[in-house]
Amino acid sequence: MLKINNIKMPVKHNENDLKNVVCKLYKINKNEIKSFEIAGQAIDARKKNNVVFVYAVNIELENEKKFENIKNIKKFEKQIYSISKIENFSENEKIKRPVVVGSGPAGIFAGLVLAEAGLKPIIIEQGKNVDEREKDVYNFFKTGKLDKYSNVQFGEGGAGTFSDGKLNTNTNNFRIQKVYDELILAGADPKINYMSKPHIGTDKLIEIMRKIRHKIESLGGEYRFSTKLVKINYEKTNSENNKIKSILVENVENSDENKIYEIPTNIVVLAIGHSARDTFFMLNEENVAMERKTFSVGVRIEHLQSMINYSQYGKFADKLPAAEYKLNVKTSNGRGVYTFCMCPGGVVVPSSSEEGRLVVNGMSYSQRDLENANSAILVNVFPEDFPGESVLAGVEFQRKLEEKAFELGGKDYKAPIQLFGDFVNNKISTKLGKVKPSYLAGYKFANLNEIFPQFINESIKEGITLMDRKIKGFASYDAILSGVESRSSSPVKIPRNERFFSNIEGLMPCGEGAGYAGGIMSAAVDGIKCAEYVIGYFLENLLS
Repeated sequence: MLKINNIKMPVKHNENDLKNVVCKLYKINKNEIKSFEIAGQAIDARKKNNVVFVYAVNIELENEKKFENIKNIKKFEKQIYSISKIENFSENEKIKRPVVVGSGPAGIFAGLVLAEAGLKPIIIEQGKNVDEREKDVYNFFKTGKLDKYSNVQFGEGGAGTFSDGKLNTNTNNFRIQKVYDELILAGADPKINYMSKPHIGTDKLIEIMRKIRHKIESLGGEYRFSTKLVKINYEKTNSENNKIKSILVENVENSDENKIYEIPTNIVVLAIGHSARDTFFMLNEENVAMERKTFSVGVRIEHLQSMINYSQYGKFADKLPAAEYKLNVKTSNGRGVYTFCMCPGGVVVPSSSEEGRLVVNGMSYSQRDLENANSAILVNVFPEDFPGESVLAGVEFQRKLEEKAFELGGKDYKAPIQLFGDFVNNKISTKLGKVKPSYLAGYKFANLNEIFPQFINESIKEGITLMDRKIKGFASYDAILSGVESRSSSPVKIPRNERFFSNIEGLMPCGEGAGYAGGIMSAAVDGIKCAEYVIGYFLENLLS
C-alpha cells in the first residue's frame, strides 16, 4: 500500500473530487486502484485568502513499484494490533483476577485489552455508570447539589466524558489505531481516523462508553460502580520488595456494615485519574513512592465563536467547521502560558469533585454549534512554588485556589467571572460586553486577582496580551474569564520501574493520575501498554 501526502483541495469538495485530483497528479488510471481511503485531513489557513484542505491518502494499486522514490509518496504496511490470549483462565489459590481502579480512558482500555486476553478483569469505579452519572452531572449544573462520587471528574468514562472528547495527541504510537478502532466500533464517526484534530463530543461519548463496557462484560470483565479503593494490602517478600496481595474497597452507596470488603488480587492497575485526591493521600500513607510534579493552573476564557472563526479563516469563516486554536507563549517572568482543552462552540461547566471547592472546565457537543468558544488559559507551576515538604503540597495548592473561587462565586458553585480588561485593571466587572457567559450554573462578578498568587495573575495578563498577536481580538476587553481551572493534570507522579510496577510489585501506576498521560488518547494508550505488561507478568510469573 502507498501513502500519498500533501494533497491540497479547495474548501468546497468531496471524496470523489479528491480521488480525481490524486489520479490526475500522479497519472493513475482509476481501474488500477484496488483500495482508496483518506489517511489524514487538516485545514491550512496560513493564507487567509486561500484556505485549503490538506490530505493524505492510502491507496493500493496493481503496480506500485513505479511510484518508488517519488516525492510525497511512501510505501507502508498497516499494523494490526494483537495480544497474547490466555485460554481458560480461572482463579485459584495462587492466581487472582487483575483489578483495574478507575474507568477513565486509561482504565477502560486497560480493562478491554485484559478482557480480550481472557484475564476477566474487575474494574472498580467510585463513580456511577455513565447513564446515572449523566443525571447527576446535569442535576449539579442546574441545582448546585454536588455528588462527590458522581460528577464531571468521577464516573464511567472519566473527566473526558464531559469535555469535548478531544482525541488530539502529540505521540505517534501504533496503539492509537486500536483506540480509534474501538471508538468507531462503539459508534464514533469514522472520520476520527484521519482528522488532524479529531473530537467526539459529550453527547456521543455517553453511548460509546456504555457500548465499550458491554463489550468488556461480554468478554468476562466485571464492573463494580460506586466502589472506592480505600486500602492496599501487600506482603514483604524480601528486604527490598513488597508484593500486592489484596485491596480493600468501600461500596459508597451501601449504608450497611458490609460496605467495606476485600478483593484478593495479584495485580492492581492504578488508573485513578488526576482528581483522585483521597486515593493519593491513602497511597502516601501506605508508603507508595510518589513525587511532586509540575502542573498548571489558571482560568477559562470565552470569546464569540464567530470572532475566532473570522480570525482563523477570514472570508472562509462561514464555510468551514467551528475554528480551533492552540496557543502558547513565554512571559517576561519566565513562565509558560498556554491554552488547553479549547472547546469550539461550547460551554463552561462546573467540574468540582469536593464540597466547598469550585473548579471550571470546558465542554462541547458533537456539533460544536453554540455561540461561544472557550479554553483554559494555564500557567506552569513548579514543585518549588508550593510551601512545605509534603509530596502532596500540589494538591493543597489546588485546593486553596478552588476554595477561594468557591467563596468569590457566592459559595453555591456559581462561577466568579470578570471581563479581561477589568482583570488587567484589578477591578470587579459591573456589566457584560458582547460575550455572554455560558457557565451552566450561573455566575457572579468578582475580582479573580484575589484567587491567585501575584506571579500567576501577571502571567495570565501578559500571556493573553501576547496571544492577541496570534489571534486578533483574543485580548479584547470584554472576553470573559472564569475561575478556577486547576485540574489540567495530576500534581503528583507515581514512579514505575521497567516492569511498570511502583515500589510495590503488582501495583501498576497508569494514565493521567499517575503522571503518564495528558488527555484521552495518551491515557488510553498508556492503559493498553499497562495491560500488555500485566499479560506478560501473568504469562511469565503466575501461569508458568
